[in-house]
Amino acid sequence: MNWFDAGGAAYAEFRPTYPPELIALLADAAPGRTLAADVGCGKGQLTVALAGEFDAVLGLDPSASQLAHAIPHERVTYRMAPAERLPVADRSVDLVTAAQAAHWFDLPRFYAEVRRVLVPSGALALVSYGRQQLDSAVDERFQRFYSEEVGAYWPAERQHVDAGYRTLEFPFDELPVPPLEIRRDFTLPDLLGYVSTWSATRRAREAVREDLLDRFGEEMAELWGDPDRVRRARWPVNVRLARVA
Repeated sequence: MNWFDAGGAAYAEFRPTYPPELIALLADAAPGRTLAADVGCGKGQLTVALAGEFDAVLGLDPSASQLAHAIPHERVTYRMAPAERLPVADRSVDLVTAAQAAHWFDLPRFYAEVRRVLVPSGALALVSYGRQQLDSAVDERFQRFYSEEVGAYWPAERQHVDAGYRTLEFPFDELPVPPLEIRRDFTLPDLLGYVSTWSATRRAREAVREDLLDRFGEEMAELWGDPDRVRRARWPVNVRLARVA
């Protein structure tokens, strides 16, 4: 069985969603709720969540293919643009976010754009979620796959995500952030669908290392038991948050 042939819809179906506590935190940090800009928005997961709190949200991403599959919302406008050259008027944005994206940016140029587009005391948030943990019956096998097997195929920038973005330059006075986490219940097919969305998994397949993926899927199936059994997954949510003068 090809456990990892989940297809193009897998990203939206299996990726974890940000908790409402995060959205409330970001909205409360902004001096107003007129306009938010989500940079490196991808398919718009955080973008659409912010639309519940702001009058309008811009979703900005350099990838036409990502934006072609972005989640529609009446308050969201998507535009193709790099993080280092935002098509946004000076002093017009209450909140700038970047979720699972900042490790790809030219940060000094991005921060120059942030300072340009934010209103006085506007908020900036770099958001990431770390490595998930599963319940104890299957977690050890999952962690070994992540670190030691498919781990060789993660891009080097992944280290910043695993470090909660603490390794990234952030030249602002940070605001305190309470502990946050994503929680989701997975069946075995859900979990393997999620793993299929990893860049490391795709790169392992391109390197003709299906053996790694097949062995992991088979061994997880043995540990999991009934594939429809639901197990809880948790991800730590990491936020670097500041108000920018």
